[in-house]
Amino acid sequence: MRFDEVIGQREVVGKLTDGADAGRLPHAILLCGPEGNGGMAIALALADRLLSVSDSSRAMMAKLQHPDLHMSFPIFKKDPSKPSVCDDFVKRWREMLLGNPYFGSQEWLDAIGAENHQLMIYEAESDALTRKLSIRSSQGGYRVVIIWQPEKMNAICANKILKLLEEPPSGVVFVMVSEHQEQLLDTIRSRCQIIDAPRLTTADIEEALVSRHSLDRDQAHLIARSSYGNMTAALRSISDDSEQELFFGLFVELMRLCYQRKVKEMKQWSEKVAGLGREKMKRFLGYCQRMLRENFMYNFHREEIIYMNERERSFAANFSPFVNENNVIGIMEELSLCMRDVSQNANAKIVFFDFALKMIVLIKNR
Repeated sequence: MRFDEVIGQREVVGKLTDGADAGRLPHAILLCGPEGNGGMAIALALADRLLSVSDSSRAMMAKLQHPDLHMSFPIFKKDPSKPSVCDDFVKRWREMLLGNPYFGSQEWLDAIGAENHQLMIYEAESDALTRKLSIRSSQGGYRVVIIWQPEKMNAICANKILKLLEEPPSGVVFVMVSEHQEQLLDTIRSRCQIIDAPRLTTADIEEALVSRHSLDRDQAHLIARSSYGNMTAALRSISDDSEQELFFGLFVELMRLCYQRKVKEMKQWSEKVAGLGREKMKRFLGYCQRMLRENFMYNFHREEIIYMNERERSFAANFSPFVNENNVIGIMEELSLCMRDVSQNANAKIVFFDFALKMIVLIKNR
């Protein structure tokens, strides 16, 4: 991955390119932004710029097997009785990055067969990283450490990484790619130069879909608009639309059950959603937020601010009056609370059933 292969993010790329070329990079960089913004692609491009100093090093970087490139990422314990380090999963990790650096947590969970496991970066990984950095650079230049989703480091690991940041080995550049920097220790953030990589523009995603994935312009434009700056979401749309169909069906089912006040069926609905797995539940809640925003906007009858496909539009024609200025804020707040509770491993059946019951009152508030 080179800087000229990064989608959009011209300001971020320009800043890092200038710093790398001038030899003025900070020892620790925290790339922050939402899923699908290209943070991992930027980190890989920076590593390539720093480590590809010869034909042999470029060949090693092309396979992500450069000895001075170290990568840490969330994993699960295959054997709870043994320490778990990222090297146990590094083959699948490299395959994922080489295939598509614009991936999310769900793609990584699927790649390693984690199912409903909670992913984490464990203490053993920080110990392994410390040992690796105690060895001198094999190429006599920079060493680069990329940490994907550092917010998933456990407390012991985070504190050991903090020590490395406080007393960085010579010639080491840490690049942390975070989707939720607020979950990091304040002391870690204070040791880094924070660089915000915002959502991608619709135009940048559209162009990437046309030039890299051979979509026709109209289809690319529709997908780009509905992805809300998330390249990962756009790629999910063209690779498999079954998830969107599932989410649409669950959303429609809930709204109809709430309108009809079928509490028993709502309980069954909440149990069904709770079986999706935590990452998929979070994406479903994100889909619900999008659909409620779209239905609210549908009431204004302005085509340029509506981002729905034909099935969603057809449903909105009848449902949109139930999402209005009297209840839209309340509904969105409840969805945010659900997202928080699911992220914190609350009992999903209770979380979704509670939300469904509250929706009975909220959608009647016209």
